[in-house]
Amino acid sequence: MDQLGIGFVAYSPLGRGFITGTAEPAGQYEATEIRNVDPRRQPGNFEKNIEAVDRLAEIAAAKGATVSQLALAWLLTRGEHIVPIPGTRSPKRIQENVGAAGLTLTDTGLKAIDEILPHGGFGARCTEGHVPTWI
Repeated sequence: MDQLGIGFVAYSPLGRGFITGTAEPAGQYEATEIRNVDPRRQPGNFEKNIEAVDRLAEIAAAKGATVSQLALAWLLTRGEHIVPIPGTRSPKRIQENVGAAGLTLTDTGLKAIDEILPHGGFGARCTEGHVPTWI
């Protein structure tokens, strides 16, 4: 993307609630809620994702940060063309999110994060049929 001079907006950079600790497994939402079919919330994947976030929380705590700040700081290391857009419903979360910009991640820290989530999460990001098609 740098070579093309374009940017990438990283939507749902906090894992649709996993990183903030508000995720529930599939079946815990209203019947019409799309999160009930989210592959990352299905049995087997959900538990692995929660475990991964717990491990990330240990890294964040050692830096005096939240796991949300760690995740956003990691995104900010991916290059200037990546712009995370975390959703928020409170001023407290906005302040927390902004704090990610001051968090420094070392090569060792980045490697530890990559070892915990080498593919960005357990289970597909989207359900079959809802995956974007790139031209």
